[in-house]
Amino acid sequence: MLQQFYPSDYVDSTYIIDFEDYYKKGYRGVIFDIDNTLVPHGAPASEEAIAFFERLKSIGYSVIMISNNKEPRVKMFCDAVEAPYIYKAGKPGIKNYLKAMEIMGTTRENTLFVGDQLFTDVWGANRAGIYSILVKPIHPKEEIQIVLKRYLEKVVLFCYKRKYKK
Repeated sequence: MLQQFYPSDYVDSTYIIDFEDYYKKGYRGVIFDIDNTLVPHGAPASEEAIAFFERLKSIGYSVIMISNNKEPRVKMFCDAVEAPYIYKAGKPGIKNYLKAMEIMGTTRENTLFVGDQLFTDVWGANRAGIYSILVKPIHPKEEIQIVLKRYLEKVVLFCYKRKYKK
């Protein structure tokens, strides 16, 4: 039952993922969550994030952000990294994961998803049939509803780690 929430992979940070290796394996598109995946919650795009997206595009990736946040917050970040976006995405619903792939011109088989939350980001990507990468949150300061979900995530991650001995 908990397997539906298990990520395909789990790493410390978005910025250490070996995207060159994934490209060699045939992946061509990456869907990202923003808050606590790429920058702290509500923060503008950092120099690191801007350089990161330049690197991904130079490798050959199409990228897009999907966020449950409102447009002003999402637009601010995406304008800085020059990437398309979908706001108020309704994750874990799959509609906007599918729309993101349509915008990028990719398929379930050649798209990655990167996010920091199991019950919205990863579950939605899994339901959409996309390879999901869970990253540890960048910053501990989060909205109360996310803080509460983190307690449940700890249970799921404990089971995940025990199963995969990570």
